[in-house]
Parts: sequence; C-alpha cells; structure tokens
Amino acid sequence: MTELFTTSYREALKAMDLRGPRRLHALVAALTEDQSIDADDDSLCAHLAATDPNDSLRKDLAVRLATWDAAEDSPWADGTQQRTPQRRERVVSLLGLGDKAAALLLDLVPIAADGATIIDGEWTPWYTENLRRDRDFYWDHYRSHLLHARGFDPAAVAALDASTTKVVERLADPSAAKRHQAKGLVVGYVQSGKTANFTGVIAKAVDAGYRLIIVLSGSANLLRTQTQRRLDMELVGRENLLRGISEHDTEAFDYFADRDWQEDKFVRHGVLPRDVGQPDVVRLTTRNFDYRSLQQGISALDFERPDRFRPLYDGVNLRGSHARLVVVKKNNLVLTKLVKDLRKITTRLADIPALIIDDESDQASPNTSNPKKWEKDQKERTSINKRISELLTLLPRAQYVGYTATPFANVFVDPSDTEDIFPSNFIISLDPPPGYMGAADFHDLDTHLDDAERDFANSKEKAHVRPLPDDPDDESHLREALDAFVLTGALKLYRQDRGEGAFRHHTMLVHHAMHRTVHGDKAAEVRKLWDTGGYFAPASTDRLRKLYDDDIRQVSQALAQGDSFPDTYEELTPYVAKAVRNISQGGDPVIVVNSDKSLENKQLDFDQHHVWKILVGGNSLARGFTVEGLTISYYRRLTKQQDTLMQMGRWFGFRPHYRDLIRLYITPSLHTAFEASCRDEDHFRTELRRYGAPVDGKSQLTPAQVPPLVAQHLDWLKPTAANKMYNAALAERRSPGIAVEPRRWPSDPKRIESNTRAFQPLLDAAKTHAHLYGQLPCVAKPHDSESEQTPDSWDYQAWIGRVSHPVLLSVLQSLRLATDDALRPDLRWLSSLTEEQVSGWVVILPQHKGSTAIRRILGHDQLSIHARTRQKPDYYGGISKLEHRGPGEVIKRAPLAAADTTSNNNEIGEEEAKRHVEPRSGSILIYPVVDRAKEGQQSLSGEANDELSPHEVTLAFRLVAPESAVGSDKRLILFETKVTSRQNAAIVDKQE
Repeated sequence: MTELFTTSYREALKAMDLRGPRRLHALVAALTEDQSIDADDDSLCAHLAATDPNDSLRKDLAVRLATWDAAEDSPWADGTQQRTPQRRERVVSLLGLGDKAAALLLDLVPIAADGATIIDGEWTPWYTENLRRDRDFYWDHYRSHLLHARGFDPAAVAALDASTTKVVERLADPSAAKRHQAKGLVVGYVQSGKTANFTGVIAKAVDAGYRLIIVLSGSANLLRTQTQRRLDMELVGRENLLRGISEHDTEAFDYFADRDWQEDKFVRHGVLPRDVGQPDVVRLTTRNFDYRSLQQGISALDFERPDRFRPLYDGVNLRGSHARLVVVKKNNLVLTKLVKDLRKITTRLADIPALIIDDESDQASPNTSNPKKWEKDQKERTSINKRISELLTLLPRAQYVGYTATPFANVFVDPSDTEDIFPSNFIISLDPPPGYMGAADFHDLDTHLDDAERDFANSKEKAHVRPLPDDPDDESHLREALDAFVLTGALKLYRQDRGEGAFRHHTMLVHHAMHRTVHGDKAAEVRKLWDTGGYFAPASTDRLRKLYDDDIRQVSQALAQGDSFPDTYEELTPYVAKAVRNISQGGDPVIVVNSDKSLENKQLDFDQHHVWKILVGGNSLARGFTVEGLTISYYRRLTKQQDTLMQMGRWFGFRPHYRDLIRLYITPSLHTAFEASCRDEDHFRTELRRYGAPVDGKSQLTPAQVPPLVAQHLDWLKPTAANKMYNAALAERRSPGIAVEPRRWPSDPKRIESNTRAFQPLLDAAKTHAHLYGQLPCVAKPHDSESEQTPDSWDYQAWIGRVSHPVLLSVLQSLRLATDDALRPDLRWLSSLTEEQVSGWVVILPQHKGSTAIRRILGHDQLSIHARTRQKPDYYGGISKLEHRGPGEVIKRAPLAAADTTSNNNEIGEEEAKRHVEPRSGSILIYPVVDRAKEGQQSLSGEANDELSPHEVTLAFRLVAPESAVGSDKRLILFETKVTSRQNAAIVDKQE
C-alpha cells in the first residue's frame, strides 16, 4: 500500500476525534482528490493484514477503536454499554464497515476488559466529552508520542486515556467561582507505568485550565531527575524547552548533549503553543537543578492575566496565561523555598488553579510523627507532611493526587484532618498493563501442583526464582548470579542481531542492605568475583556452558514465546565475549548507587549512556527509581515494613523480549515475606474491585470506608492514635456467588480444638465418597486475584454430603478466628437468608491422590490432611486449591427450581455426588490443615489413618453461597456508624 493510502486514512481517523466514528471510506474519499486510492473494505483489510502491529495506520485505528469501546457519555453510542459486543457493533456500523472488516478488527483489537476500579463520593461533572475534544493540545501530542515514538500498545494508550479522564473529571473545575479542593489516590503497581499515568493527567489538566503543576517526586535526586526528564521529553516538548535559547548553549540548555534530544525523540508541538492560542508550559526546575529560590526572578512564578479586573481562574484569563511546572524532591529545605516564593507573588494564591502530583505518595508524605507526643488539638507533623499541608492551605484551589503502588500508608492517614492527604474524594485502582511482570509472576500463589510436578513451564518460582542460603555470610551463589548476568546479556545480543528487540541497557542489581557503609564493601566483593571469574579466558567455559544448558536454555525453551535462543552454548560464545566487554567497559563492571556523595563517582544515567553494569545500592534503588534493563536481581535485605518490602521489588516491570531471562536470587525467608505482602495487596485490590462496583450508578463504598474494610483482613492497619477509632464499621458483607475463604486461623491449641469440634455436624454429613469431575467454560477475568480464579476442569476424589442452612449457620457461628468478630459481617448476611434464597449446602472434603497423608478426625475415617504455610502466626497464605473449586462454581448456578430441565448445573461428578446438588444450593470446601514444616522436616507424624487430635488440625474452608441469594438492592456491603451523632466523621474518639 502507498504512503498516500496510509496518510489519507490516518487523516480521516483524526477528523473523527471531534464527532466520533463516521463512515470511514467516504471520509477518506472526501479528504483526498487522488482517485487512485481504493477506499473500501478490501483495500483496508489487505493493508491491515499485511502490516505488523507497529504500522502507523493500524495503531491509529486500534487506539480509536479501544477509545470508542470505552467511551461513556457519547451521544453516538446510542445507549450501548461500554466495552461490550453491542458497543463494538455500533462503532463498526457508524464506520460503515462490512462483516469481513469487522471480524478482522475484532481479531486485531479485542474488546478490552473493564478498566480501573473507582471508589468515590459525590462529585460535580464538568470535564465533559465536548470539553475534552475542544481542549486536547497537550494530551493529543502526548498520546501520539506514546503510540508512535514510544511504541505503546494502542490498547494500553486507550486504557491510559480512560483512566486519566477518571482522575481529571474528579478534580474541581479550574474555572469555577466556588473553591473546592479534591484529594485522591491512584493505586498502580511497582514499576508499572505510574509516571505515564500522571503525565497524562498533567497534560489533560493543563489543557483544561490548571496553571500551576507541582510534582513531588520521591526523596532521591535520581528519581527527581528521572521524572523531570520524562516530563520534559514527553509533555513539555522541544518548543517549550527552548523558548528562544539556543539548543547548542551548553550552559543555558540542559539537554544539549542528550542522546534522545539529538535523535529528535523529544515530543514536538510544531509551534510554540502560545502562537496558536494554547498555554506554554514554563519550567521552574530543570533536569540538573531542583527548585531554587527565585528572588529577583520571582516574576517567573507569577501568572499572566489579560483582564486584570477578573480573577486568574476566570476563563478569559486561563486561556491567556501559561502553566508553570515544578518538579521537586520531597526535601524539607526545597519545599520550604517553594512555599516562601509562593507567598511573594502578586497573584492571589486563592485564585490559582493548581495540581499537586505526589509520586510515591506513601513515602515521606503521610504524617508519621508520634501521636503520643502531640499536644491537645495540635499535630507535630513530619517536616514533609507539614510542607505539603502548607501548600494545600496556601492554595485552596489546589487539587492533590497521590500515586503509589503500596497504598496502605495513604489509606490510613487520618481522614478527619482536612489539612492532611487522605484521599477523601476518590481512590482509583489501576489494572496492570499488558506485558507487566509483577509480584505474582515470581510466586506460585495458588498452584495445585506438588513440588515434584513443577517444572519451568508450569511454575513461576522454578522458572525465575533461585533460592539463596539464609546465612548472610554465605555468598556462594553470587558467582552464579554474575554468570547468569553474562549469559542473559549474551542472549539479548543474540536476539538483537535477529531483530528481536533492541537492548540499550542490561543491568544486575545487588541489594544487600540499606546502610551505605555496606555498599562499598559489597561492591569490592563483586569486583573481586568478576575479576576472578575467568570471563576473558577459557577457564569459565565449562561453568557457563553448564548454567546455560541446565538453566537458561531450558527456561527459554519453556517461556520464550517466539524469541530465539541457541541450541548449544557454542552458538552463544561470540555474544558472551561481547557481553563481557560491554559490562567491563570503562574498567569497572560495578556502579554504587546511594545517597553518599563520596561513592557517586560514576553517574548512573540511563538517558545518556548504554548501561551494562552491576548496580550495588540501597534506598536509591529500592523505591521509585526505574532500573532500566534489569535482568538479574540478588536480594538479601529484609524489612518489617510491608510498604517498603513491596517497593523493594525493582525486578517488577516490563521486559519485552527478555521476560524468560529474568532471575531473582533471594533467600526463602525474604521470598516468603514478599509472598505475604503480595497476598495482602492482592486482597486489598480485590476488595476495592468487588465493592467498588457501582449499584444504580453510585459507589457502594466511599474512601473513608476503605480503612475499616481492609482492616478486617490486615489487623496491623489501624488509626494512628491509640484513643481513636474508625467511625464506620463494616456491618454486613454479602457474597452471593462469591467465595469467602478466611485465612486468619488461630494457632493457639485450645482455640484450634474448639473450632475443629464445631465442624462435627459437617463431618458427620460428608459420608459419601465420590469421584468429582467436570468442566466449565473459562470465566476468569484478566485481573482476577488468585483467590477468585476458577478452573476450567476438575478431576478428584472427595467426601461429600449435604446439610441444611441452619446447620451450617450454627457451625459458622461457633467459630472463633484470629479475631473473634472476623466473620461477623458475613454471618449477619447469612443469618438473613431465607429458604427461597438458599435451600442448603453441599459439603466437600477434597482427597489427595495416592497420598499417605490421611487421618481420622472426630470419628471420620480416611480424611486427607493438607499442609499450608503460616505466613504470620495467625495467618495462612492460602487454603483452597484451584483444582478443587470447579464444583462450587457449578453448584452456585444451580437452577432456581427443580423443574428446570434446561440446565445441567448439577454436573459436578458421578451420580452419587450429583444427588446432593439441589436448586439454590451453596457449597463449602473443607480442608483439614496442618502447618507446613520447614524443609527437611515432616508436617505430619504417625501412620496412615491414625487418629488426629482436634487441637492438632485446623478445619479451614472456602464457602460459596448460591447466586440466588442476591438481595433486591444488589448491594454487597453495608456499613454502620458507631457514633451516630457524627455521621460524617471518619475517625472519632473512643470515649464517644
């Protein structure tokens, strides 16, 4: 196809940005006078089928389809729901495309799953579709840059468009006469593209009228510099950066020697924005310099007002004033300078529409001072929190949006303190983008496979995780980690030669401790190992060949997904030599990265250089900072703080064409701690997603209700002050068709025995031994948590029976979990169910295949015993196995009436099992659980079918109520107020 064909269709698609989808071929014909263009389905399909995903027309078409799929308030949608087949059919019809083109587009651009989860209260709509279309100067250029310069997947760009709109529309209208200060939190994933999200928010905010943008970018210079450059490159753009300065001026211009600047990779606006009626973006910080007192240059912070008789926020003045951008690290002195300068400007601070973006907002920003030292009615804030509070007080039109991957600190800031940063207006939880490797990719969270059955193809841990000895002085595996770094670097070069990606950076991270004094010693140890590794001599050949054959090649064979790798080590040898040269370039394979100026003798600059190095560091590498090309991680540091632990996961992120090469060397104890944090975070996001679903257009949950909800699961999260409590209490948790799987089981033998004996009626009922088998269409959503996932088939033996609803309720009411009231909200709902909603419960005890781990419990013979890991004294990491969940999914959907013969919703196995399934049934999977022993020890003593004392075994469960139990109001969660006289107070005194 000709370039004219591509250009004509792209112009036609661009023209649709104002009015939505229109007849595509007719518009192409109208925009071009060249009769040689065949504007029809056949020609378009031929072009799309012949090009790869990076084709510019294919990208433009894909991003618009995904955007139209997700549009909410467009008249052209004619009432179709977003992200549905009906919506796509409507779009294709408006485009005037036939069945062949529609089918091809559905194949190339599948309909995306639901987007971000939103928890919010009331807000006033102002950021309408018409406004977004009329004012999209910076957003349009940013979107185009991501698509065509950065190579983003069109679906990811469309998702970014939708999620950033969700943020901006919940801010205050910058031109409204009435002041309103919104505070929100955006929850992403570690290394998942949060910067791209807040850059999009800033672009749309500037387009909409916000004129002061303050970005708080972590606590380290590295992160601030990285953030400043990203914003300069992708948002501010060449014209705003130069503003009359020569790009060759080595003193005045900070990017004169930048490789990406020289290769024209900074976004271009085509003109200085002011020349086409758009606001310039004026930087008050640069790549090299954090914020400094402006003194005589204070006018740079003042704002233009074409009409001096109107306030700045008036539409006339907003259109004639330029935006100021400040990127500062969270440093008390720096923020103090900014606050002082703001007090000096002539523009009324109360008139400035400002946006504060707080990157890594869980670090330094929340008030962490000791409440015991507070005087009555006064807070001694931590210094950073105090500065942020001053900014919010000085700028009453300022909007605050925090970004984090570890949200607990933000969520549990005291929401009763209006000066603080609790996200009182909204919490938005983002889905992980396509291609993201996160915590779940390094843990077998819910595998049904025994250790002996796991291999590189079915076990994430076996593929990517290499255990280290817990002894901190045993560094015998560091040599292997260095060898893996060399081999994976060689494989990157091998793939690059074959057109499979370009690898500008290749890095290894050694994170042993946060103390700076340790880093120098560790760097010296790594250098010594490198120097004695024999990488420039034949001495290393046998060692490297063995690691390649036993590890690297086998994992790639299982996981490479089309990326090439040599069959023999000898084919890789030339690339090994080149990788070693790249790593040794400059004479030192190591860079120490921390805040100690004496050790920062080498600039870690991913923008200016190809970085093939081993990085040794602490906090500078443990939070926020993106380690480009990270492939091998060697981790020993342990922290007790959950938010710090998750942030240390620098190995999370995007790994195009080298996902199979990622290796994590880590101690079992640290890996287990990561898994516990992963599960807690997974639970948090699941709760938000489940209860954030709107009912009748309104959220079931407000931000102030999130802390008491999450605290039901995470008992270590509670109000800061000992004399305070959450005013909202979780009153009722409804779960029709939704699994309930408690994990907080007590370890005290007396409580264990009491709980076990409570299950006697259920054990007595489960006397049928049956073969359970069947299949179910895959109903998993892309971002289901591990506890929500269900199998598409199952095949196992089980004890099965049936009990009435009152019997099950009596058993559950007798249980005492790690906190006595843990089941209270569930029991309140279950107690309210009528016989029309639930007719009874199917009891299932899954059995092992050919295992000797069988015992008698309370008179019941031949019960399989399941070992589970206690990740905390009163907390199991997981209970049920994925392979056992299928019958419960079938049972919950059983027809409402026995006469319904159109359904086969009792097909859970053989006839002996099916007879227990009746209409409106729930199910309970019961697992006799013992604590998993440490390696080399036995979890279970004695012989097969010995009697197991009730205090030695926990009977844990997974409960799934029938879908028929849904209430008329369809709400899943209800709260009650403890102090009814203060309905709107989020936190109250306990004595009240």
